[in-house]
Amino acid sequence: MWKRTRESLKSKQNPQQLEIKRNDLEMLELAASAGEIYLKYLDESGFNLWAEPLYTWAKIGKQKRIEQPKNKGRRLNICGLLEPGKSFEYGLALKSFKSGDYIKLMDWQATLASERLKETGKITVVVQDGGSIHVSKLTKTNHEKWSAQGLYIFLLPSYSPELNRIENEWQRIKQDELAGRMFEDEYELCLAVINAIESRQKTNGLEVTRYRFN
Repeated sequence: MWKRTRESLKSKQNPQQLEIKRNDLEMLELAASAGEIYLKYLDESGFNLWAEPLYTWAKIGKQKRIEQPKNKGRRLNICGLLEPGKSFEYGLALKSFKSGDYIKLMDWQATLASERLKETGKITVVVQDGGSIHVSKLTKTNHEKWSAQGLYIFLLPSYSPELNRIENEWQRIKQDELAGRMFEDEYELCLAVINAIESRQKTNGLEVTRYRFN
């Protein structure tokens, strides 16, 4: 089987910190599987009008070609939250996410966490990396408020995307749902991404909710 080679970040990792965080995450996952907490994985990714060249099937002696659109367009960014076996929630934007955008999304999550806390007495934990908008001064001023609503943040160690389970979703959406496709404009791309998410998560049996940024 042919697979695209991925760059390893192992050389940049702090082994001791990685081991501690890995053990802590395993405890959270055990608590979630036992029904003691709710656990979600958050991450950002992006999509372009131009598709990356991928391995595809073609007849012997013929070369498959993909015509790229003249307009490279703007990057469509996504921030998503995966709750394994239950839900996939996300927001889209044709701009880079700033702390304010992230805070709006997390305020929404805090409201959902508060409702769950009242109904079940269980907290919600969001696993995410230490990206700049996740740890900015503005973001940190909201941690106490979110905690009071039953929403807690678990930061992954640096250079450890393999610990974030939503990373696989981005890969599958891009390679299984959108591979080899070209888009004329951002609107067409946005519809394709929404349909791809709906299709994949329907197969996974997950409830899909899209957050609309104001």
